[in-house]
Amino acid sequence: MRILVGLTMSALMAVAAVQAFSPRHTQSLEETRLAVEKIHFNTLAQSKAALVAGGELGKLLYSKDQGKDWKVAKLSQDRQALITQVVFASDGLRGLAVGHEGWILRTTDGGLSWTEAAFDEKNGEPIMSAANVQGERWLAVGSFGRALQSQDDGKTWAPYALPEGVEDKHMNRIVGSSDGRDWLIVGERGLVLRSQDQGETWKQLPEFYNGSFYNAQPLPRDGWLVYGMRGNAFVSHGDGPWQRAEIPAPVSFFGGTMLPDGKILLVGQGSMLATSQDDGAHFALSRLAGRATLMDIALQPDGSGWLASDAGLMPYSPTATAQASAAQAAGAK
Repeated sequence: MRILVGLTMSALMAVAAVQAFSPRHTQSLEETRLAVEKIHFNTLAQSKAALVAGGELGKLLYSKDQGKDWKVAKLSQDRQALITQVVFASDGLRGLAVGHEGWILRTTDGGLSWTEAAFDEKNGEPIMSAANVQGERWLAVGSFGRALQSQDDGKTWAPYALPEGVEDKHMNRIVGSSDGRDWLIVGERGLVLRSQDQGETWKQLPEFYNGSFYNAQPLPRDGWLVYGMRGNAFVSHGDGPWQRAEIPAPVSFFGGTMLPDGKILLVGQGSMLATSQDDGAHFALSRLAGRATLMDIALQPDGSGWLASDAGLMPYSPTATAQASAAQAAGAK
């Protein structure tokens, strides 16, 4: 009996050994579907090569088929620091990804691969936003008044001096007009800096609100919309005064875009959308399914697109927005 048991155990061990060392088919990264609905994303940007998304743990993904399939971008260094924004120059190929710990990555192929340009784990404050202001000149802004400049297409960076009084303020976004002439930097405690000479010089605008601005949107007729905390948004045209926009609920908005039909769309907390048909003077609210915090939106030419949120990437369609608006209107009756 002992001999039989011993032979049986030997046979089982032999089978296990054969299985352990036999070649196995494992799914390649190309075959593995990325669970983009489970990753926190802060930013989306369309390049000439792909739709690019960035977020938690240094995640940089891209899709060449309008969001059907996503792939992991190649990084020269994987720091796993939070990505706050991805932005591209007007050629659609040169771009930056910026984030926490002073992390800056650059791309020249539309976001398919990235090379580290700066990182400071010990002393690096978060970089919140960057922009290509002209030619090979880029600006980056972030926490505690930190501003950096690159004059060699993002390869090297040096401190950049902004007007006095911003040293202790967080700057959340730098945004330019379509012609690249007019620029805003917005941040906490009502901070708005403006440049009307392609980012060469900046002036701090008189305070017209003491809360945080998270983003800005250029408007027709040399106009601007700035928006942020608890439904506070303001509109100005040319050098005119800032007028409060009407948003019917205290919802914080973090991203936005201009729709193909000329409407303004903002995205924010609680899966809320705000739409304006009059250049930002008045907004109507609607809510998508769920309670995600919507951080950014990127549109395709047909008006569909994708939303970046703390609940992953979500498809956006004008039809869904219209249905959400109709449902909300019906519920209010």
